[in-house]
Amino acid sequence: MREIVLTLREVTKRFPAPGGAVEALRGISLELAAGEFVAITGPSGSGKSTLLHVAALLEPPTSGEAWLDGENVAHLSERELARRRGEKIGMIFQKFCLLPHRSVLDNVLFRFRYLGGTRRPSRAGRLRFIQRVRPTADGFAPEQLARAALETVGLRDRMEHTARLLSGGEMQRVAIARAIALPPRLLAADEPTGNLDRTAAEGVMECLHVLNRRGVTILLVTHNEALLRHCSRHLRLEDGRIVS
Repeated sequence: MREIVLTLREVTKRFPAPGGAVEALRGISLELAAGEFVAITGPSGSGKSTLLHVAALLEPPTSGEAWLDGENVAHLSERELARRRGEKIGMIFQKFCLLPHRSVLDNVLFRFRYLGGTRRPSRAGRLRFIQRVRPTADGFAPEQLARAALETVGLRDRMEHTARLLSGGEMQRVAIARAIALPPRLLAADEPTGNLDRTAAEGVMECLHVLNRRGVTILLVTHNEALLRHCSRHLRLEDGRIVS
């Protein structure tokens, strides 16, 4: 029996606008099983990023149901959504969103500081790369997880480097490490190669492919259909609907 990480049922999303509400999503239904690598493509304005943001708990649906790890999260409060997002979602953005004057390691550790700084995760065994890290009596220390995540994305020798001195591809790898340092149930990537050249983009996609082989469930938005070979399933959106 498949383990389902994410379920959306008849989800709609409307945004207010001067000329009337804009319907970005129209009756979206999908299931995402553990270990899948699913890509979302479609023309500009089709609802790709909105769908990803609903799946990643950044935006609540206007109507419909959203289930994460068996919990209906569609009507949780902002505070509750933020907590679930911090615990279960890893997010990668097109623009990296790093602290440019801090070290690579500090940038990854920021994920734990956002959660309060004292959290010692006990769910880290979900990912095989964490098996090299020995837990403390009350869980895994944040710095252990941050260093293991950076090693996983090939930045073992860059941990003490200042983030602004890295290449674009390396910056995106730091962002990936930050997203997986607290092992997520879902890794949501919004155009992660959009600011990269072809070589760097392939490197980032290969990194995501390796993580997927190690058990990470990934939902990816991309405009570059040449990258779809890395994915196990492809959804195409048009006018807020899944058409294939």
